[in-house]
Amino acid sequence: MNSQQIKELYANYVMETYARFDVALDRGEGATLYSPEGKAYVDFTSGIGVCSLGYGNRGWAEAVMGQALKLQHVSNLFYTEPGARLAKALVERTGMSKVFFANSGAESNEGAIKLARKYARDKYGAGRETIVTLVNSFHGRTITSLAATGQDVFHQHFFPFTEGFRHVPANDYEALKAELARGDVCAVMMELVQGEGGVLPLDKEYVAKAAALCREKDVLLICDEVQTGVGRTGTLFAFQQFDIEPDVVTFAKGIAGGLPFGGFLAGSRCESSLTPGTHATTFGGNPVCAAAALYVLDTLTQELLRDVARKGAHIRASIESWSASAVKQVRGMGLMIGVSLKDAKPADAAARCIEKGLLVLTAGSDALRLLPPLTISDEEIEKGLAILKSVLGEL
Repeated sequence: MNSQQIKELYANYVMETYARFDVALDRGEGATLYSPEGKAYVDFTSGIGVCSLGYGNRGWAEAVMGQALKLQHVSNLFYTEPGARLAKALVERTGMSKVFFANSGAESNEGAIKLARKYARDKYGAGRETIVTLVNSFHGRTITSLAATGQDVFHQHFFPFTEGFRHVPANDYEALKAELARGDVCAVMMELVQGEGGVLPLDKEYVAKAAALCREKDVLLICDEVQTGVGRTGTLFAFQQFDIEPDVVTFAKGIAGGLPFGGFLAGSRCESSLTPGTHATTFGGNPVCAAAALYVLDTLTQELLRDVARKGAHIRASIESWSASAVKQVRGMGLMIGVSLKDAKPADAAARCIEKGLLVLTAGSDALRLLPPLTISDEEIEKGLAILKSVLGEL
């Protein structure tokens, strides 16, 4: 099928819930994608941070195919080797205690919320159900994860939202302290780099003080690492750069290299809070996805993670060096980069990039978001930067 035929089928049969870019994609190799007609696009999106190892990775494909031919699904009423091995790998590389496997970021965050409320109710009874999140945060599209999200733009249309959430400004320790002093809080949930909100890293001193306060008040600290996790920021998880020990860490996106998979890790304080019958999911820990995730983790060596940090620093420095451009600020960690624009609309800039052969994302009200595959080559980076520089120079 050609691009126009694909778009017509979408128009006729798919609900119009996405403002899609005017591009159909057919195949990929490395960090480059191709339309059905063969037009090449350097990919600075990796499927919104999902395709962590890029495209056409033979080892990843063989891991998926081998497990699919062996055993594709049996449910969590039984044990499988990929899930067992993946759990061990995640726990050993994070210092956490136990893991629950899910399917998506929103589902992972919902599970973490349930765990926090169960932990507090078991220990203190009723009255400590509130989850505090940060203004400008994003935690998912389900009713409950939308309620957790600290952006008013998402709090539309779907009333009533789940109760029990309050939002405080990011990096405002006194505001957080005041919320916890009310005595009804069971958890604080935060993204260490606010992704959808504009790629905004939290202040490390604030995070450290927040973690200490949570420990003092016996309030669980949940790090939403759906986007920042799995090597995206230059370490396996971003919290490993903040000198903290969270109680719960959620993950998804890049963990299985392109297949739907997620979950949450729990520390020793709350690892036993969820008991048989209190939480479940049919597809969580699917052996094919788990096999893919094992391959991803095996690939994310310390050497590769250091290279992610190097590439990210190079991209940020390159953009910052461009004179007379439309750039106001460059921010982020590793290969999670936000390019704040002075006057231009991010959607317009992204559309121009696509016309010239570069795929980028937007975030917040003023930023382009760059999430290239972690394995992107230096050559692909330079091609993408050349296009971005050209576009920004025209704005």
